[in-house]
Amino acid sequence: MSRLKPVDPAAMTPDQRKVYDAIASGPRGGVRGPFLALLHVPELADRIQHVGELLRYNTSFDRKLSELAIIVTARGLRCQYEWFAHARQAAESGVSAEVIEAIRTDTTPPFGDPKEKLVYDFSRELVNDRRVSDATYDAVTAAFGARGAIELAGICGYYSMIAMTLNGHEINPPGPPPFTD
Repeated sequence: MSRLKPVDPAAMTPDQRKVYDAIASGPRGGVRGPFLALLHVPELADRIQHVGELLRYNTSFDRKLSELAIIVTARGLRCQYEWFAHARQAAESGVSAEVIEAIRTDTTPPFGDPKEKLVYDFSRELVNDRRVSDATYDAVTAAFGARGAIELAGICGYYSMIAMTLNGHEINPPGPPPFTD
């Protein structure tokens, strides 16, 4: 159960309503998860939702690689809701069921696509070790350029912040947790 009561749409302040409507009418198509907590501070919610829109929908990475980075971040930070929301989207974008299950169970994924492995290695190192090795960084910049490395770190950083919001306020998915460790 969440530590915060969701903001009641019928009782929102004008600032909350403005942000709520902007999120609901944007590419997310609705207000859920972390934004139910963030709406308690509408200016923060608004700034975060703009950064998230950029990093989720408007980087040089295709959806498959972005969703892969997101689920690696969710797993590394043990964020049940983030996993719940994005594992399905990762599958829909083309990440194989075997790769998703390996990430969920914290085992080595069977990658067929070398770009997926690069995104996985970079994201996992950054989230788990708080650093990226020179070898991984060099491989990512060779494949995606400096822009790709910056965007990938941004995706991991943004979804780390979202995971902290969800975990800190105990915003959990419906049903059983996807992992228990």
